[in-house]
Amino acid sequence: MILADKIIELRKKNGWSQEELAEKLGVSRQAVSKWESAQAVPDMNRILKLSEIFGVSTDLLLKDDLELSNAVSTELQETDFDGSVRSVSMEEASAFMAQRENSAVKIAFGVMMCILSPILLIVLSSAQERGSIALSEQQVTGIGLAALFLLVGGAVALFVIHGLRASKFEYLSKESIETSYGVDGIVRDRREKFRHSFNTHIALGVVLCVVAALPLFIAMFFFGGEDKSANEFPYAVAVACLLILVALGVYLIVRASIVWGSFQILLEDGDYTRQKKAEDKKNDTLSSIYWCSVTAIFLAYSFITGRWHRSWIIWPVAGVGFGVVIAVANALRKRGE
Repeated sequence: MILADKIIELRKKNGWSQEELAEKLGVSRQAVSKWESAQAVPDMNRILKLSEIFGVSTDLLLKDDLELSNAVSTELQETDFDGSVRSVSMEEASAFMAQRENSAVKIAFGVMMCILSPILLIVLSSAQERGSIALSEQQVTGIGLAALFLLVGGAVALFVIHGLRASKFEYLSKESIETSYGVDGIVRDRREKFRHSFNTHIALGVVLCVVAALPLFIAMFFFGGEDKSANEFPYAVAVACLLILVALGVYLIVRASIVWGSFQILLEDGDYTRQKKAEDKKNDTLSSIYWCSVTAIFLAYSFITGRWHRSWIIWPVAGVGFGVVIAVANALRKRGE
């Protein structure tokens, strides 16, 4: 086993990401990435530091004919929360990355459909109240809700179809894995090639979400008079523009994140370290209860009040709240330990 593979295995054994190991060594993440892909070799000072951090001898690190000891291998398995490490072949890794790349566009489009779904209802309702269209309130509500449910239904269909296709790879993000020789290098190479595209998509997506509020400010500036009823339609159009910009921004973010996530999963980096997988498994029940409750609240509020054009705000609030709930749960769990 060469030094690159030993660094990878020992890093994963400790549940560290490349960034975390780099911080402990006082080097850049790129340096660790080059060591693990065998593009560069750490100097002797770094070798000594690696030996100290990992708790192994320098001979074990430097001599290719020395395999990691049984003790180290045993420790590696004990770090997994179910007691096993699953092997991933080159074929499995390639099939997984291809599946994620294929589903990224569809899933991102489904998310965009959900965000766009209330637009017709919002605009038609406002136009009907203004008297701009010759439709009754019931007709407008029926058309708007039909469009909403068609878009949401289409999105759910996309989620289910691609969720089923991805189910055979679910173990990659749930269990501890060991990739076959050469897989890590190929995945890292593909990730580096995709990095610029990922950064561009994320940056543009965030910008679109931020500037999405501009249509509302413009409507307030030009139609902020005292006659609120006469100005409802411009505000409705502004809200529609806001949702369109948010939908486009989220589409870019989700699409890039799904592809990037496939690399992180195979490398057990970022949100997919072994330690993080163990925490996520403990939070599965809490997550299910939380999102089922949020969905019930959304549907109950929307049907009872009929304010579909406003109830969408529940989802971004719930998304932020979920992060808080998980953080509190993890803090309480650690305190209890």
